[in-house]
Amino acid sequence: MVTSEWPTAGRPFDVSYLVRQVDFLRRAGVEIEVFPFRGARKPMNYLRAWTRLQARLRQESFDLIHAQFGQSALLAWPRRLPLVVTFHGCDIQGVKDDDGRMTLGGRFLQRMCQLVARRADAVIVVSERMKQFLPASVAAPVIPIGLDLDKIPTMPRDAARRELGLPLDERLVLFVGGPTEPVKRYPLAQQAVEALNRTMPARLVLGWGRPHKDILVLMNACDALVVTSIQEGSPGVVKEALACNLPIVSLNVGDVPMRVKGLAGCEICADERPETIAASLERVLRRAARIHGRETVRELDEPVVAAKVIAVYRSALSSAPARVLESARDVCS
Repeated sequence: MVTSEWPTAGRPFDVSYLVRQVDFLRRAGVEIEVFPFRGARKPMNYLRAWTRLQARLRQESFDLIHAQFGQSALLAWPRRLPLVVTFHGCDIQGVKDDDGRMTLGGRFLQRMCQLVARRADAVIVVSERMKQFLPASVAAPVIPIGLDLDKIPTMPRDAARRELGLPLDERLVLFVGGPTEPVKRYPLAQQAVEALNRTMPARLVLGWGRPHKDILVLMNACDALVVTSIQEGSPGVVKEALACNLPIVSLNVGDVPMRVKGLAGCEICADERPETIAASLERVLRRAARIHGRETVRELDEPVVAAKVIAVYRSALSSAPARVLESARDVCS
């Protein structure tokens, strides 16, 4: 599994969802070696990673490569093994600036990912909406990142607050994401809660830079989750909030509208103005009740998701061109 995103010593809590997927694939019997690298938009980083990966492929026998994020697939060329690619959002959708306009680099990344999608043996997207960015000739199953429901607690709000040392008498709005990541737009969440405070006192709580298990307790401690991203694929934070029965207020991004459709206590904002988000938050907070979200994400339990990914692996192995399989045998012999 080749991935440009993986936990590091400096960022130990990154992509916990991907670490979890690897864990459950291994539990299901797949032998996985993770090959992480950090591209950081620097061609030399990719060249060095490509050199290391090619050397590794010559040293040991593998059946296929699974590239997480479209840019990771660049390291698999020239193809010696069947290739599966999972697109997560900003790769195939491109990268946008703070104003929601596609950047030049984002457009290049999108075009590169579309080329990768045409050449891969199998493609996975994490939400239905992402299919519109794929070439028309590319079929892709929708397999969202899963949840380990056995480890997602549901607990009384006050008990969660006592565990984290949070006040019992405040309305708490949770934001989960890197506060400096432009795509997440933490400043917009701050502006929305400032607007909310004109009519209802509430405090914005940042869930970031702490162990994943603490984020889950935060979801039980807070009164609502706010999502202000420019774009998303299938945000794990929303699915986890649903599993914790936490009300959600979100912009119309990724598969969030589908996830919260028909759920009392959740709202998709009509536009991106702070006042609009604040109005949605106020309605949700005045309701003062948890949602019935956990049942809606049962299908995302990790063993179920792992089985779907393994089915894609089998499909890629059976449909890979003979020249790729022959090359794989040559490399591994």
